[in-house]
Amino acid sequence: MTWCFSLYLVQICITIGVSAHKCNVNQAMKNQQVVPDVIPVAPKEILQVNYISGAKALLGNELTPTNVKDQPSVSWNADSNSFYTLCLTEPDDPSRAEPTQREWHHWLVGNIPGGNVSLGETLSGYIGSGPPPNIGLNRYVFLVYQQPSKLSFDEPRLSNRSVEHRNKFSINRFALKYNLGTPVAGNFYLAQYDDYVPILYQLLGIN
Repeated sequence: MTWCFSLYLVQICITIGVSAHKCNVNQAMKNQQVVPDVIPVAPKEILQVNYISGAKALLGNELTPTNVKDQPSVSWNADSNSFYTLCLTEPDDPSRAEPTQREWHHWLVGNIPGGNVSLGETLSGYIGSGPPPNIGLNRYVFLVYQQPSKLSFDEPRLSNRSVEHRNKFSINRFALKYNLGTPVAGNFYLAQYDDYVPILYQLLGIN
């Protein structure tokens, strides 16, 4: 029975384009210190993250800011009768070596009915990756939480052109505040500076 399950798990990994050794979300997040830098306990399920560029988050693969400039589509094994919170957060602001602004959240959506993100309540509009030059790879972590019920969020509403109130965020603290428990699905990628970053900074009014 265990052998059959292992084969099934490998088939799932191959189907979604993830090598078998990376199919364990917990191990991948521990390897890159997402646990404990961002969350104390990793989710068990992989969150599918697909960009219109064709790029996918695959538990720590490297993507470019150009790859991820547009809001992705995401999916997970959602209960149609539940509400969810989705977050994309960066623990390495401005760099992994010196994360003085940890965390900088790039996307935050609450009250998602089932898995339909478009019908959720956008608290912070999506902003792609914009790591500074010459600092190496930063981590970008997607997490989904199952809410206990539909919630009233008292967070500031941020557009995808607003950088205010995004730094020194903590998704773990946010989850505790709203009694979200541990994440039910997650994924992450790594990114470093490319030629799109100055364009993003200009759009955001960053000098």
